Amino acid sequence: MKQILIIGAGGHGREIAQLVRDINRKSNSWELLGYLDENKSLTNQWLNGFPVLGTLDLLQLELYRSVYVICAIGKVQVRKKLVNHLKNKFSWVKFATLIHPTAVVGDEIVIGEGSVICANSVVTTNVTLGQHVLINYGCTIGHDSLLEDFATILPGSNLSGNVTIRTCVEVGTGTAIIPGVEIKANTIVGAGAVVTRSLPADCTAVGVPAKVMKFQGPACVEGD
Repeated sequence: MKQILIIGAGGHGREIAQLVRDINRKSNSWELLGYLDENKSLTNQWLNGFPVLGTLDLLQLELYRSVYVICAIGKVQVRKKLVNHLKNKFSWVKFATLIHPTAVVGDEIVIGEGSVICANSVVTTNVTLGQHVLINYGCTIGHDSLLEDFATILPGSNLSGNVTIRTCVEVGTGTAIIPGVEIKANTIVGAGAVVTRSLPADCTAVGVPAKVMKFQGPACVEGD
């Protein structure tokens, strides 16, 4: 059994704790030690049966040198900054990859470290997921799709085949994406959108069909 720490003691962190519990009901794979969070006011609190042990500095302790971590931060740019901070300051850190036992995941799938596939999601065949990708509850990812690092697919979204999601894209709850579409880096797709054509980088798109509403600075700047 491998030991694991959840980075982030917010709502998504508690969801990840439940995911780990669900995995253990099937395979008893993980010993969940608790949470780490930079909010010192949370230290020594118990959340859904697990303690907030302290801040990230605890990773310096020899006790935690062989422990896996999972970054339970939903917001894309915060998750990327946190992962890069962990890699730079704690080079020995190992990132877990978690797949809920109710998820249906094809055999011909590539999944990068730190990625999470939540309950009742389907990832079909010949799909590639980068590092620290989040596929939330009840999503479908069609054949031959590519989701690059830090891509975030929120609950109930459906991606058809041959869809490309570039780095740091956030696909909002209940979005539908037709086959062959590419969404370029750092773009946000609003909840309930239907994406019928490719979208440029660094924009927010909403509606049916999805239209670009505004452009913003990159959510995930290289090196953050």
